[in-house]
Amino acid sequence: MRVPDLDLDLLRGFVTVAERGGFTAAGTALGLTQSAISLKVKRLEEILGKRVLDRGGRGVALTREGETLLAYARRMLALNDEAVRRMIAPPVTGRLRLGVADHFIPRNLAPVLARFTQAYPEVRLEVEVGRSHELRAAMADGALDLVLGKRRDGETEGRPLFTETIVWVAAPGWEPPTDRPLPIAMLPQGCMFRDRALAALARAGLAFEVVFTSASLPGVAAAAQAGFATTVLGRTGLPPGLEERPGLPDCGTAEMCLFGDAEGRSALVDPLIGFIRDSVALAG
Repeated sequence: MRVPDLDLDLLRGFVTVAERGGFTAAGTALGLTQSAISLKVKRLEEILGKRVLDRGGRGVALTREGETLLAYARRMLALNDEAVRRMIAPPVTGRLRLGVADHFIPRNLAPVLARFTQAYPEVRLEVEVGRSHELRAAMADGALDLVLGKRRDGETEGRPLFTETIVWVAAPGWEPPTDRPLPIAMLPQGCMFRDRALAALARAGLAFEVVFTSASLPGVAAAAQAGFATTVLGRTGLPPGLEERPGLPDCGTAEMCLFGDAEGRSALVDPLIGFIRDSVALAG
């Protein structure tokens, strides 16, 4: 049986529906009618022989097959757009100041920077690593152009990139002490991961004590790697020497977004988003 080729135009329609939350919003984004977008998704489902969207009274939702397809579709579109820009677009030059939340670093940042500098050798990329809220404050002051960081509960600002599961981690074989409160290592106050962890422990009625505080995530990770305490990190960016620690209360998820005014920067922002999503997919 011949494997059918997927039409990138159909995939773009599907991805836009998934990201915008409906056919009408997707049509507006792509300059098409709602019915034209619906036909694209229907044709895609016919090619695959599977439903990728559930069309309910409250909008649309991804099916299990749709969730799987979405990850592939985003990567295919990002690679297509990167190739087209590289072949037909004039060289992109200039300066881009990017702030990156430090918990994105361990496994994800290096491949993103490598791909970006290879694709845009004439762009001067400057990267600052830090805590999300501090980087966003620096961007508001004009010191940064874009920030990759966490979006707090209830926020609507920023362009969503991926959802990060927050997990408890510790050194391999580490067990919590039975004769004293749970020792934890944390970033300073103001960190969303810290707030989530402490609230989860309080809801579960577990006694704890913050025995190590560091302004940098590598410092917190080092304390956990040494077996001094447990901590919480994003699942996609666990550094070596740490593994998930079961049995502790659920801390939920965090939405990673790209913040900043993208006006006039779409030639850089769109491929950067594609590189980030690729990196996260490979790390997962």
